[in-house]
Amino acid sequence: MRRSSSQRAKAHPVLLGAAATAAALAAAAVFVQIRTRRAESANPPMGKFLEVDGVRLHYIVRGRGSPVVLLHGNGALVQDMVLSDLVKRLAKKHRVFVFDRPGYGYSTRPRGRGWTPEAQAALLSKAFAELGIEQPVVLGHSWGALVAMALALDHPQAVKGLVLASGYFYPTARADVVFLSQPAIPGLGDLMRFTISPLLVRLMWPALMRKIFGPNPMPAAFEGFPKWLALRPETIRAAAVETSMLIPAAARLSKRYSDVSVPTMIVAGDADRLITTSRQSERLHRDVVGSTLHVVPGVGHMVHHIAPDAVMAAIGKATATAAA
Repeated sequence: MRRSSSQRAKAHPVLLGAAATAAALAAAAVFVQIRTRRAESANPPMGKFLEVDGVRLHYIVRGRGSPVVLLHGNGALVQDMVLSDLVKRLAKKHRVFVFDRPGYGYSTRPRGRGWTPEAQAALLSKAFAELGIEQPVVLGHSWGALVAMALALDHPQAVKGLVLASGYFYPTARADVVFLSQPAIPGLGDLMRFTISPLLVRLMWPALMRKIFGPNPMPAAFEGFPKWLALRPETIRAAAVETSMLIPAAARLSKRYSDVSVPTMIVAGDADRLITTSRQSERLHRDVVGSTLHVVPGVGHMVHHIAPDAVMAAIGKATATAAA
């Protein structure tokens, strides 16, 4: 006697579960693809493109005057710097360049390369030469601070001064690295990035904003940040890879901080919930001879949004010191 399909399903709960999981993943993949296309349609490239070593770099440029380059952190886009109002304010006196770092926004990140801070610095130094950006002051926020530091160490002739905001510079134990690096795992990570990772991060978004902005409230202007543009599969991969290399990159670069030869301004909030300022920015100040440190009371990780005056002052001081 032949069993019905329902009887066979009951007899094989593993198969039923596998089928349900496959269906859910397929539905998630379709949803992610739709949201990705909508995000790209609603948020087309804001700036121009430059091809460097097989990488298409997206950047915006505003204003006139001495050059300033802004580098965003892990998971961010050029919109982060624009929404902070730094670009508008700096453009009154400077020629301001903001890059989508490789893998973010509309900048590509070719596979098969280790996109370490040093590799990104090498790419950017070539971009500076192509664009005629002569010895800019470079602001790096969070992960971007490591790239800025690598620029000063490996390409000192390409940089006039540094402003390092809320940076992570020394290796420490971090539980979040294990969880946030999973989308970078070959095979499993690819499946996650195109299905559940964008959905999970979107669900976690309010908590993430409280983490990175806290104890300060998220500014109303940041509501305009294109969330789904930052949750595209390739962007999630770039963020996961950078998370996985955060500790070893800091360990490698930290051996060389005493070699920094350009004016260096360090800015951080003393209430940063993501990075401990006393272990990172304050320690860096001791290791970089002649550096200036400004710890802003009551401010969290997004210091360029919450305390833009402090960041503007640091950029002004870096520019003046380098010109002296």
